[in-house]
This record gives sequence, C-alpha cells and structure tokens, in this order.
Amino acid sequence: MSSPFSLQADQGAGPLMRDSAPGPCVALLFGITGDLSQRKLVPALFHLESTGALPENFAVVGLSRSAGDVEALRRKLGEALERHSPNAPVDRAAWERFSARITGVSGNLEESETYERLGAHLSEVDQARGTLGNRLIYLSTPPSAFPTALTQLKQAGIVRHAVEAGSELPWTRVVIEKPFGHDLASARTLNQQALEVLGEEHIYRIDHYLGKETVQNIFVMRFGNAIFEPLWNRQHIDHVQITMAETIGVVGRGRFYEETGVLRDIVQNHLLQVLALCAMEPPVSFEADEIRNMKAQVLRSLRPMPNGSEEGSIVWGQYEGYRAEDGVAKNSKTPTFVAMRAHIDNWRWNGVPFYLRAGKALKSRVTEVSFHFKSIPFCLFGDEQTCQMIDPNVLKLRIQPNEGISMQIACKVPGEDLSIGGVTMDFQYEGAFGRKPPEAYERLLLDCMRGDATLFARRDEVEYSWAFSSQIQEALERGGNEPEVYARGSEGPGAARELLRRDGRSWVNLG
Repeated sequence: MSSPFSLQADQGAGPLMRDSAPGPCVALLFGITGDLSQRKLVPALFHLESTGALPENFAVVGLSRSAGDVEALRRKLGEALERHSPNAPVDRAAWERFSARITGVSGNLEESETYERLGAHLSEVDQARGTLGNRLIYLSTPPSAFPTALTQLKQAGIVRHAVEAGSELPWTRVVIEKPFGHDLASARTLNQQALEVLGEEHIYRIDHYLGKETVQNIFVMRFGNAIFEPLWNRQHIDHVQITMAETIGVVGRGRFYEETGVLRDIVQNHLLQVLALCAMEPPVSFEADEIRNMKAQVLRSLRPMPNGSEEGSIVWGQYEGYRAEDGVAKNSKTPTFVAMRAHIDNWRWNGVPFYLRAGKALKSRVTEVSFHFKSIPFCLFGDEQTCQMIDPNVLKLRIQPNEGISMQIACKVPGEDLSIGGVTMDFQYEGAFGRKPPEAYERLLLDCMRGDATLFARRDEVEYSWAFSSQIQEALERGGNEPEVYARGSEGPGAARELLRRDGRSWVNLG
C-alpha cells in the first residue's frame, strides 16, 4: 500500500539555459493545410511568438495545393488554432499579428514550376521581412515524397549541399517527419537520397517524443544528481519497463495502420529513442553529436532477435474490433499491441532486461519509463511476513500525461508494531514550477532554428533502430502467427502478462 508524499521544487538554480531567440529565418511548411500543421506546427509557432521566443524578423510560408489564397489560408489556420491550441482561448489580437507573417504558395509538389514560384516568393519574403535567406523547411509529407521534394528544392536553388555552403552564407535546415523508411533497406535508401542534396548536419529527423520535458530531464536527473549515476547499472537495477499506451484505436487511419502496425509506428522510433536516452553512457559534453554518439552505441548494442517471436520474447496483440475498422483487411494480422523483452549487450546493462510495451485501445493513455531496482540483499526486520511487505524501489518517469517523476521507497507505518508500507515521492512539472511544460513541437522547432540537433535522430541511429526492429517484423510476417485478440479498455493480451510472469516480474499497472 502506498501513500503520496509531495516534493517541492527548488527553483533557485534556474533552468538549463540555451541561447535566447534564434536569428532571422523563414519557416517553410510543406502541407501547411494538412493535419500536422493545423494541430501542431502552427499552434507551436504561434505560442513561441506569444512568449517572445521567435525573432523579430520571422515569417511562415506554406506550400500546398490550396495555399495560394492567403486570406483563406489564414482563416483556416486560425479556426484550427481555436480547436487545437493548448492555451485556449486564443488571444485574437495576438493571432492577427502572427497571421500577418503567414503567406502561401499553391502548386503540385512534383512540378518544377511550383518550386520556381516558391523560390521567387521566398526572395520577396526575405526582402519584406529581413529574414536573410535563412530557411527552416518542414517536410510534413509522406516519406515517398521526400526524394522528389528535396531534389526539386535543390534544383530551384532553395537548398544548398553542404559542400557549397559556408558560414557566411544563409543556412538551410530540413525537418523530416517519421516514419523515416519502412524497413532497414528503405531507410538506407532515403538517407542516401537526402545526403545527395544536404549534408547530415542540415537534416533534422524529428521524433516529437524527444521534445517532452521528462524525456529531456533524463539527462539532468542522471548527470545532475550524484545519487543516481552510481546506481545506473546491472549491479543495482533489476529491469526497466518502457510503456506507451493509448486509449484510442486507429480512428479512421486503418489503411495507414495496416501498412505500419505498432512496431513501425511506435517501437522503431519512439520507444527505442527513449530506451537509448535512458541507457546511454555519460557523454563527454552536452554537445549534440556527443549525446547522439552515446545513443547510437546503445542502439548498436541491442541484442538481435531474428526469431524473437518464436523464442517467447515477443507478444503480439490486436484489439477486438480492429478488423472492422475502415481500411482494415477482414483477415488482418497487423498487430496493434506489442510487448517484448530486449537486452543491451554491453558492460553496463548485461543481464538487465528492458521490457517494451505499446498498444492501442488500452485501459489508459500513458507513456512512462520505470526503473525497478533490485530487492534488498538481506532482510533485518524479523518475520517473513514483514519482509514480504518490502517492495523494491521504483523510479518512474511519466512522459505523458501529467509529466513528472516519482520514486517509490519503503517506510515504517506509524504505530507500535513494525509494519512497513510503500511511500511514493512524487512531483509534476506544472505543480512544482508553477507552469505547464512547453509543447514538444515548440521546443523542437526552436532547437532547429538555433541549429541544435541534440533531440533529433542522426542517420546511424535510424539505421540501427531499423536493423533491430526489421528482423522482428520479418519474423512476425514469416511466422504467420495470429495476434492475440484483446478487449478494448484492457491492459492488453494475457500473453503479455505471462511474458513477465515467467521472469518472476509484473508490469506496472496502466491505471
């Protein structure tokens, strides 16, 4: 039985500081009338300006088939902002000021004439807004459109290859949305195609989960507190659980989900990136490439599982009613749930299982990492019943919702008898610091404008992740096993609980 114990945050030291507002630039949003731009990108940019984080010389240029009607575009984005802004109600005066920065170009993404008009329009914006030719280009398009868009951007002179660019010239940074490839072979092809147009330092492969406050705080918690790093290894940690659970199903995205499934949609990017941050070695500095070097080492060290599903290390599930969703095959074997036991073959983590779990239509919406420490080596408290009441310590990082950190410890229950109970020390960012954490896209867009690639995936990270997950996907497809059907609103397939039970462990409850 546990009880809450509130922690107060010490705000005296101040936040980890970066440079202030970035320099002048244009944010070029491909597919500006699409779902991602309306729900996330435009609201993030609007809020950044509302808080004074954007430079004075800044503009947004949208590209889509219907973006040429600027007034209609601004009106549509304003209506979307009302629906999706995390800071409702929207300040209309602030929106009017921000929307004046938005213009658009309409056209087909495959036609060179579109890019010629786009280049001319960008030059006009540079003149009018003083943006100095600096470009943040966000490709919120299907992966199949990346090569064509990049090639056309280069031919139109909108982007330059690294060998042509120098520090005295305007910068270009291109943000590419997941999924970056469909498997290892396609990821390598996309990487090579991107590198024919841009240098690696100009490519920002985005995973919005890395913009979450708790994910970033993994750095500070481990390397800013002397009590944790000495315990962060196989000597003290029994196992690690990483969970991403959603309550919703595919919600009209059945056709897309049939092609991806939970492994490609969640595990290959979100969960493996979080795993790498949690398990990496201390970097020699806080520079982007030093951190990404350490993450790549972890992903490279993942133990291969070519026959994982046959060895009982992986459980697949499909929620009840998935096959009745629009766009889903009536005999679909696409998994909507996966649970697996992974191992990192290096000195620090040898023998420590990392349990990954992700799924749709589950009991609650939660993304978290929990570090389960080893049991005490010897019980001093007399009878066996008292000793059985002592649960191992658990350090839990909640990524969403209610971002925060909690720690479970043992404590004596007040009274004459020696009775031991669990106490949870807990804090939430909003309660501790008096403000909500910024939205993930706000942080990531700002970092991209500053040229800080710390929270973006590098080419080798992407390919190591695909090398691990592709072989599991191939084993699933080769085996032809039916995924276990689980009830909507449950904690997933019974076989997932059995996976940990066989190891003498159990999942953290989904709430």
